[in-house]
Amino acid sequence: MIPKLNLCCFILSFVFLCLSAQYVPPYTEECRSGMYPPNGPTFEGDVSWYTVNLDLPPNKRWTDVITDKKKDMVSMIQAIRDLADAFVPSGKLIDLVDKDLPLMVDTLPYPFNEEIRGIASVSGVSLGEVVLFNIFYEVFTVCTSLVAEDVNGNLIHARNLDFGLFMGWDLKNRSWIITEKLKPLVVNIDFRRNNQTVFKSTNFAGYVGMLTGIHPHSFTLTMNERFTLDGGYIGILEWILGKRDGMWMSFLTRSVLENATSYESAKALLSDTKLLAPAYFILGGNQPGQACIITRSRTHSISPLELDVKNGRWYVLETNYDHWKEPLFLDDRRTPAMKCMNQTTQAVSVATANRDLNWY
Repeated sequence: MIPKLNLCCFILSFVFLCLSAQYVPPYTEECRSGMYPPNGPTFEGDVSWYTVNLDLPPNKRWTDVITDKKKDMVSMIQAIRDLADAFVPSGKLIDLVDKDLPLMVDTLPYPFNEEIRGIASVSGVSLGEVVLFNIFYEVFTVCTSLVAEDVNGNLIHARNLDFGLFMGWDLKNRSWIITEKLKPLVVNIDFRRNNQTVFKSTNFAGYVGMLTGIHPHSFTLTMNERFTLDGGYIGILEWILGKRDGMWMSFLTRSVLENATSYESAKALLSDTKLLAPAYFILGGNQPGQACIITRSRTHSISPLELDVKNGRWYVLETNYDHWKEPLFLDDRRTPAMKCMNQTTQAVSVATANRDLNWY
């Protein structure tokens, strides 16, 4: 079993390398306007809402979502296949994904492992490819998140879905291939138990962890990847080799959304739980002043950044770099986002926050 799981780690590393070895067009710093509510020729309507019933057996919970999104999920997986085949034309890389990655399912915590099995069954996508989709963001989640407090003490938590960046540049359409394939998979989900909402999330169909969510009347939460030498690859390798005392980032985020009942309890869990990969957790509460960026190593919290309106910090903003360090000059999304926020001032609103996350 161990040699086969070691092969899983090699497969994952090679797939991630293939998908990210692409030309990156430069960023500019113009703040966009009129972005909210969405409109224009590319707008295809509001994101659909679905209910995931947590009282159902785990392998049945996603049936309605995946039934509706099956075609889009197959299309996204095919795009990943095409990118992988561009680097390994024999198709052997995907064959290994289909053959060996299913071995990881039995090692994943319940109920996530059973939900993944159910998604594979309903979608017709191979179990190995569904596993790949679900663990990929443990090591490659590129996002921008912010929490801002307006002049009336209201908190606004916003994030953009930068997922799929650096994965196959489409020269003809000037867009990232995987990003375009992920767009139709974006769904709003109401997770319910005993016919009552437990939490809500904007997520990808087929992805059982959570990257974004709200526990009504209590807290909001987004998660961004933190790139370090002791990163997700190391944690996944340790998991494969049998050291499984850390928690998967997106599984922790979902568990916190499901089980924490307050801003403070969520903050404690996100700060103290051992992780497979370093991360940034951006947390907002339900009272003025309740917002922070939790910078995580795999074992502990580092230099948390709190909202501090009295001293001029009326928003906290995170991309994928430690807030006390300069971002990589090739990937400086922080500077233009902060520029737009500072232009907005504390007269921030849902519409302006959306604009400030959509500079170009």
